[in-house]
Amino acid sequence: MSGRATGRAARGAAGPGAGRAVGGVAERVASHAAGTAERVASCAAGTAEWVAGGDQIIVVLGYGNRGERANGINRFRVRAGLRTVDPRARSAVLILCGGAVAGRRPEAMILERFAREELGFTGRMRLETESATTWENILNAIPLIDEELRAESTISIVSNSHHAEKARDHLWQLRPDLGRRLVRGGDYRFGELPVVKPIAAVRGLLALRELDRSNSL
Repeated sequence: MSGRATGRAARGAAGPGAGRAVGGVAERVASHAAGTAERVASCAAGTAEWVAGGDQIIVVLGYGNRGERANGINRFRVRAGLRTVDPRARSAVLILCGGAVAGRRPEAMILERFAREELGFTGRMRLETESATTWENILNAIPLIDEELRAESTISIVSNSHHAEKARDHLWQLRPDLGRRLVRGGDYRFGELPVVKPIAAVRGLLALRELDRSNSL
């Protein structure tokens, strides 16, 4: 039997069973990633409680965007930010963060355009267009947060769940008084971004491990 025929025979023998096995592994990975994202999203890390009729400050973190139109991850983050807005809130403002990291246009401007032109959002937004890292996102957002802060304001940080947790940790380090105002955002929705979540979960866990290591020094 030729090598080519042997290869076909081997693939045929492995075919359905191997496909089911791979599919099962992928399903377990996706399920674990979704569960991890939900647990992380539920850890808002603050002591504040949202009270209907209060004031919301929602910080949305951008992601590297090469083109002019929001990519899939940035579209997800904007949608998560908008669903964080509570219709019962007395006021709500979105602070969109991100400089021109992967392209010529700042991420914050791309987020704003998507929210306005494609989702029809008409609420208030503030833009932070200089940051290139998560630390800078939070550092540069703080002056805007301070300008919007009211006695009953709560703060949500919206991104992929692990990235948002890293950003919340940065806020605690920089401004514990603001960290205490943190509440859960709309990062997590079951079944959303099934392909991205496993990758984001691995990257996020590695980033959090590095953050824990640096905090312990």
